[in-house]
Order: sequence, then C-alpha cells, then structure tokens
Amino acid sequence: MSDSLPTIAILGAGSMGGAILSGLRLHGADVRITTRSAESAAHTEGAVSTEADPQANVTAVAGARVVLLGVKPLMVGDLLREIAPALAADAIVVSLAVGVTTAAMEAIVPGSVVRSMPNTPSLVGRGVTGIAAGSRATADDLAIVQAVFETVGEVLVVPEAQLDALSTISGSGPAYVFLLIEQLTRTAIDLGFSEHEAAVMVQGTFRGASELLAASQSGPAELRKKVTSPKGTTERAIAVLEEADLSGLFTLAAHAALARAKELAESA
Repeated sequence: MSDSLPTIAILGAGSMGGAILSGLRLHGADVRITTRSAESAAHTEGAVSTEADPQANVTAVAGARVVLLGVKPLMVGDLLREIAPALAADAIVVSLAVGVTTAAMEAIVPGSVVRSMPNTPSLVGRGVTGIAAGSRATADDLAIVQAVFETVGEVLVVPEAQLDALSTISGSGPAYVFLLIEQLTRTAIDLGFSEHEAAVMVQGTFRGASELLAASQSGPAELRKKVTSPKGTTERAIAVLEEADLSGLFTLAAHAALARAKELAESA
C-alpha cells in the first residue's frame, strides 16, 4: 500500500494522530510528524516539536500531499493560519477534530479540505473512521484520504451533515463499551470473584462476543436470542435491562454528545 500513499504530515501526534501514524508506518508511508512539546516529541520517533523549532509545522507541510491536523478543535484555526502560506497547491488538509466544519477550514486555506472522525481502536488496526469532503475536495482527494485511514481499519464516506452523528456512535462508542466492561467487572467482583478472575471473564466475553459476531452470518439480535433460552437465567437478566430502557439511555447519550459537537463547532 505504501506505493499508493503520498507524503503525509501529521501535526499533533496525540492519541488519534499517534494511532494513524502507527498504521501509516506499518504500510511504509513517508510521514512527517510534529508535536507541541519536546517531551511529546521524545516519545514519538521522528517527531519535531514546535517548542524546539517554531517553524516545525511549516517545514512539515511543505510539499506534503496530505496534512492531518491532530490538534484540539480550538487550536485548528490558529494552526491553519500558520501553515496556509506553506501548503502545496495540491495539499489535502484533513481535520481529526470534532465540530470543526469544512466551511470554517475553507475560509482559511485555499485548497482541498476533508473532515474525519476516527476512533481509538485505530491504535490496533480495528478503527472505524468517517470522512466527509469539503466543497473543493475532488473524488481523487477523497480516495487518497480514504486510503490513509484504511491503514488503521474501515472507512465510511458520509455527508458532512452526518459526521457529528457518526462521532456519537463510532467515535464515542469505544468509551461506551469500556464503561460496560467496567460495570460488569465491578458486578463480578461483588459476586465474589477476584479482580483477575473478573477481568478474564468480562474482557474475554466481550472479545469473544465481538469475534463471534464478526465471524457469524447472523446479526446481533439473532445471536442474542441464541444465548437467551426461554425462561432461563439470561432471559431474566435481559428483562431487567429492558425495563431500565437501555435503548432510551443510549439515545439520550448520543444526543448529548451530538449537542456538545454542535457547541464545539460554534466556538471553533
């Protein structure tokens, strides 16, 4: 895949930028990396910090075909103004930040922009990334960005209007799963199991269920029914969860995350 990947600059190698970096390096891509602090740069091979070199971002983007912005939403505007004069004519600027619209980016940089929403399983090559094209991005631009994110998992191309909603599912979703694992582990400990035993049971069960779903021709509802024997123990437990309106809680959580994404967009 390295033959199809152009030179890429990653400005801000935090958790998401670092995840993408790992995938790109596995595929032999030519990547330039910057960080804010010298301490962060010391933990990222090949990175240059703006603390050590104030021109690091400008140097990194010179000649790069793809520029990934791995900084916080409130920092995107200033970063774009800094690098805009140094961008190559065919550069594609890709934001990893929640809430920063393509229109806001296009108001600062003259070329192609794309919004993306990766998630943390990208760290292990199991990510799900949503991407949305700005008004100046071509089909070829989008294909290049898709190839970049396919180094760390699956990619969904969606209209920009859907990207914030996508972030409430695949972006925030790993946190929902980890919360469920935390709670079920706590329950196992309350039932008398050691922390190690609880971790083996719960983490193994989540991992196994996910792999079973991936390998099966059946959907999650059908697989759940196979575990839920009529009048059995699982049926009784599922009834309690349904009485608590688990579906409604997830809907409320997703809408809360979506509202926050809109707040971030307004403040960017």
